[in-house]
Amino acid sequence: MSIVLILTILIVIGALAFDFINGFHDTANAIATAVSTKALKPRQAIMLAAVMNFVGAMTFTGVAKTISKDIVDPFDLSNGSVVILAALISAVAWNLITWYFGIPSSSSHAIIGSIAGAAIAAQGLHVLNYSGFIKIIEALILSPILAFVVGYIIYSIFKVVFKNNNLTKTNRNFRFIQIATAALQSYSHGTNDAQKSMGIITMALIANEFLPKNADVPLWVQISCAIAMGLGTSIGGWKIIKTVGGKIMKIRPINGVAADLTGAGIIFGASLIHLPVSTTHVISSGILGVGSAHRLKGVKWDTAQRMLVTWVITLPITALFAAICYYILNIFF
Repeated sequence: MSIVLILTILIVIGALAFDFINGFHDTANAIATAVSTKALKPRQAIMLAAVMNFVGAMTFTGVAKTISKDIVDPFDLSNGSVVILAALISAVAWNLITWYFGIPSSSSHAIIGSIAGAAIAAQGLHVLNYSGFIKIIEALILSPILAFVVGYIIYSIFKVVFKNNNLTKTNRNFRFIQIATAALQSYSHGTNDAQKSMGIITMALIANEFLPKNADVPLWVQISCAIAMGLGTSIGGWKIIKTVGGKIMKIRPINGVAADLTGAGIIFGASLIHLPVSTTHVISSGILGVGSAHRLKGVKWDTAQRMLVTWVITLPITALFAAICYYILNIFF
């Protein structure tokens, strides 16, 4: 068995592991509000998210194409397989560390930072596709800001429309609506997050000349990544559910619906224009926006501050770790 084939197999396994971990790491965000308001029991929410993530992952491939071509051109990498494998090791390690401490960090930041760091270690700063890379970074930065604003606006509208309604009855009705919005948010998550592993596998197949340069994402890649994320989701990320669902603000059904609609709208919009965004950032920022519109003092800003610090440091830390992984792997391959 050739070294190229062995590396390709390791990359496929690593990418599916990343998707699996993403399932219980990031998907927790999509169902956290529904669980915290008791609109759904935890097991019901997880199974709903698993199914909708799978459906979402099978629907789109545009984000995968962006990941596979816009950060670096696989054909520009002289040791592309080792670069991709180092990036996966870095991203998986960071996801596990942040999951262990219950911090809702970004898997998107982790994998994008890791790919960039490993590629730079291999061939220097010039290897990055700066136009594509900057476009991705802009989307990662602007999407949570937009989510905060949209969440604030949606909940402000809800406050005006339902201000004279009985609070108990309104929350009971919104609890049923929240089942649908949780499903919608899980679907949108699948349309964006599962694409990242699809893009990585496709990048490896192109770099190792198992696929032509402009090939689409193979169906088997799409199905395997969708299954991996669905299985990961079925395990659940309880620590992150607790952080997103309760440690940012006390969420009621009407808050949850506003936050879910915000997250689903921003993520799905990004998928339509083929841009990878951080579902963690978008959903958490949407909750912050809703909380700010509800009552500023009701938002636990210390939790938000801790999350913000993690978001900022993820790109450089994963880039550095991926570079170290590349140098180590390069000794053996």
